[in-house]
Amino acid sequence: MASLDDLKKRISSVKSTQKITKAMKMVAAAKLRRAQENAEKGRPYSEKMNNIILNLSSGISDKENAPKLLTGTGEEKTHLCVVMTSDRGLCGGFNTNIIKKAKQYFQKILKENKILKIITVGSKGYDQLKRQYKENIIEKISFKDSKNINYFDADKVGKIIIDRFEKKEFDVCTIFYNQFKNVITQIPQEQQIIPLKTNEEKEASSNDSYEFEPEEDEILSNLLPKNISTQIFKAMLENSASEQGSRMSAMDNATRNAGEMVDKLTIQYNRSRQAAITKELIEIISGAESL
Repeated sequence: MASLDDLKKRISSVKSTQKITKAMKMVAAAKLRRAQENAEKGRPYSEKMNNIILNLSSGISDKENAPKLLTGTGEEKTHLCVVMTSDRGLCGGFNTNIIKKAKQYFQKILKENKILKIITVGSKGYDQLKRQYKENIIEKISFKDSKNINYFDADKVGKIIIDRFEKKEFDVCTIFYNQFKNVITQIPQEQQIIPLKTNEEKEASSNDSYEFEPEEDEILSNLLPKNISTQIFKAMLENSASEQGSRMSAMDNATRNAGEMVDKLTIQYNRSRQAAITKELIEIISGAESL
């Protein structure tokens, strides 16, 4: 049985932890509002850019000479997976859910005897994947020093992907991230960005009609690389909001659990203290009776 001093120290330690988790919850709540606004503002822009590209692609007469970023290499042998996670922990199941989604895709690719290559954006993703897929990881990227999510960081990732594609290092590129829904719910996403997947978007944009100048090929050659960076930036914004929401929820649960633990330890401390007092009284009374 723990002594009174041990229980007292443990209660003090849990209370200190509770103060930290409560502070982290408040910080996450403050950051969440701005991150959520940025994520919601980024969605229409990225969707509209996809629609424009789809309209452009439908007007191309010579599909064989269309940009490879749009049509792909014609093969699906080598897959590049960009797993986007956070650089910091204490955010509940945020990183784990992305990794779980990515691993399901990895297993499918390897089962089909295709080549798998991985780029991790965020140190937590690398830490979880290196145990099982270290040989498949070709690059790890971290933006721990960046204070805010910005387009320049997304553009760096986009340029790395395009550079490797132009060197014919892969045929298909897919990004993995969490889409923010609310504080409790973040939905893991799997989005193919090279070649551009057009099934669902074609239906959404089939009624739109545009006239382009200059020619479609020339516009696409400039727009497609920008679209890749834009989709990555959108994923980073979604991740940022999801991370803060998940952290807020996790710290709220941790604060409540710490409070419950303090209550249990306080009851245990009071019982032990009462038992010690009762024991001393019995010893005094027994000593007095013996005289």
